[in-house]
Amino acid sequence: MSAALMHGSMVQAQPLPWTRVWRDSQALVVSVALHSAVVAFLVLGWSMEQSLPEPAPSTLKTRLVMLPAEPVAAPPAPAPEALPVVAPAPVVEAKPEVVKPKVDPQIQARKLEQAALARKRVEEQKRAQVEQQKAAQQRAEQVEAQRQQAVAEQARVAAADNARRAQQAAAAADVRQYLPISKQAPDYPQRALDKGIEGDCTVEYSVTPQGKVDNPKVVGNCHPAFIRPSLVAAATFRYQPRMVDGQPVTVPGVRNTFHYKIQ
Repeated sequence: MSAALMHGSMVQAQPLPWTRVWRDSQALVVSVALHSAVVAFLVLGWSMEQSLPEPAPSTLKTRLVMLPAEPVAAPPAPAPEALPVVAPAPVVEAKPEVVKPKVDPQIQARKLEQAALARKRVEEQKRAQVEQQKAAQQRAEQVEAQRQQAVAEQARVAAADNARRAQQAAAAADVRQYLPISKQAPDYPQRALDKGIEGDCTVEYSVTPQGKVDNPKVVGNCHPAFIRPSLVAAATFRYQPRMVDGQPVTVPGVRNTFHYKIQ
């Protein structure tokens, strides 16, 4: 009944919303506590009544009335403050740091020495190639010079041979034209005449600066019967001395052919 009166007084008072909620909650707690005490009391009284002689049963009825709580208005949410717009900072790509490897001075010196040796070897090879080219060029020049010298020598020999042949031809023509100014015909051999033998006999000799015949000899085919009379007849020939640069000279290779015919 106290709880009902309290609730009735609370309904009639109509306090402020926050105070009302607070009071309702306190009333609810007090009511629960009272009911719990009543229930505990009843339980304890029941147990005591079982041990005592059973009195006349009494019934206590209680009714718990729960009043609906008024809805509490939620406080208005604060308006969001406008945040300043901040431009994004430019992204700078971080370049990887190049770490130079440490080089051993001895290895570096060895590499430099090997590079110097390689350059020296290449220079020596180039120098050797240049020298080989020069040597080959010199050999080619020597071969060409020898060839030209041989050609010149052949030309000189050919020219000398031609000159000699021309001189011989001129001398032969000159000798053929070199006729004696006096001569005597050979005697016809009697045995050749008796046998009716005919033929030719050529005698070659030199003409001295005095125009006389020197060292006559028979050349070519000559019958033995005509050799002696031909040599004797050639020895009687006289020539006009040949003059060269105002001086008389010997004319070699003069020939004369004797013809033996029976008439």
